[in-house]
Amino acid sequence: MLYAFSRSRFAWALLTAGSLALLLIALFFQYVKGYHPCVMCVYQRAALTGVIFAGLVGWLMPRHGLFSNLALLGWLAASYQGFRLAEEHVGYQLNPSPFNQCSSFAEFPAWAPLDRWLPALFHPTGDCADVDWSLLGWSMPQWLMGIFAVLAVLAAFFILVRLVGVRREA
Repeated sequence: MLYAFSRSRFAWALLTAGSLALLLIALFFQYVKGYHPCVMCVYQRAALTGVIFAGLVGWLMPRHGLFSNLALLGWLAASYQGFRLAEEHVGYQLNPSPFNQCSSFAEFPAWAPLDRWLPALFHPTGDCADVDWSLLGWSMPQWLMGIFAVLAVLAAFFILVRLVGVRREA
């Protein structure tokens, strides 16, 4: 049952829609609430975009072994990277110091200058140490640490489901 679910368009659509909703919430905070995204926020958005992209690949080809498995690995990699970025961001917030600051400029690879291609989404204008918003005592990057951790655990779980399911089919 879980194996079939992991290969369904519905499962991939849930991942894509949920991740897209998180990205839209980030844009709401930026453009409606007026919170300025820092460089770490922008990098976390890029990681979330990686999850969305992996979800789209999985949604388009849920039963194609190679693409579906690559989508699972992409989901895991983007989630893990998002967790690491959120963790670093939390460090800037909890330990503000003139010696512990993030850059003011995004440093995307030359082959993917997201801040130039999509500045409305990936151009940083804020300070990493600022805590503009919190819920239940957690700042936005602390929530994102939890969200990315859940996404990574789910990706790892579905990779395991796939491995067990393939063995059962053989």
